[in-house]
Amino acid sequence: MQFSFPSILKHILKRTARSLHSSTMALSRFEYVKQFEQEEKLLPNSWIVVRIDGKGFHRFCNVHSFSKPNDLDALQLMNLAGMTVLQEFNEIAIGYGQSDEYSFVFRREASVYQRRRDKLVSYVASLFTSAYMFHWKRIFDGRSIAMRYPPSFDARAVLYPTDENLRDYLSWRQADVHVNNLYNTTFWNLVASGLSNSDAEKRLQGTLASDKNEILFSQFGINYNNEPVIYRKGTILLPKSVVSSEGKKQRLIVPIFEDLISDAFWAKHPEILDKKAKTDELYDLGENEAQPVVRYQLEVQERRKAGMNKAETGNRLLATDHS
Repeated sequence: MQFSFPSILKHILKRTARSLHSSTMALSRFEYVKQFEQEEKLLPNSWIVVRIDGKGFHRFCNVHSFSKPNDLDALQLMNLAGMTVLQEFNEIAIGYGQSDEYSFVFRREASVYQRRRDKLVSYVASLFTSAYMFHWKRIFDGRSIAMRYPPSFDARAVLYPTDENLRDYLSWRQADVHVNNLYNTTFWNLVASGLSNSDAEKRLQGTLASDKNEILFSQFGINYNNEPVIYRKGTILLPKSVVSSEGKKQRLIVPIFEDLISDAFWAKHPEILDKKAKTDELYDLGENEAQPVVRYQLEVQERRKAGMNKAETGNRLLATDHS
């Protein structure tokens, strides 16, 4: 039996339609399982703070030979991962990092992922973790420290209804830096002087901040206030319009090392609480231009510019050849 081309095509379309109908029926049969999915949306008109915390980082630091009480390279790696998150979400007002944690503050009106908690928390955590691994070689190649096993970070989302609540949260995290770093600085200097870990713990038991400062100064000649500010205050990440040393104006994620507990900080950076606040002044990078976070962004921009120039040159050559 012979078939004309139109009849063959008609036959194929019928079979395809029957197959699609069968597949659709099978799909609808199983779709009821979607009813088990629970979607939680975060309350509108409230600040969203997604905080990242390292999982099992005490062991991770030991395995990778991080310096104690502080490893500057490790902190810079955290800052690069934090920068990556801020670059991805333009609704983040401020990032704040210390030790193995980072807080990302999403604006009150943020609509990212329709404010779905699971979506937001899982994406921020996975992006931060992958960025941490991505930038590892950039930071640690100079010390020949290879990643022995992958890090992991957990995350949570907390809502803060008022500006005051948000400020108090960030102040709490910065105060935590001071308490922990003062203790760790004193503890590890005692250990370096010959005390065992347990003896150092006993020595510091019940001591106040003034006692620890006295131990550092009298026994080790260390004025705690002269310790690097990144250790004492943590790192603040803010999007800023800046002018580089070459006089170029651009928008960058800038690391800032300041006291954010004081009113002066919030007066200096009003756009954090009010994105409509217009600050015509360009932020002066100063010494922060040497920070890895800034250097990386400038290098990326230079590579993009070089690539664009190369493409334009190629297009001109093509145009010349065709003419």
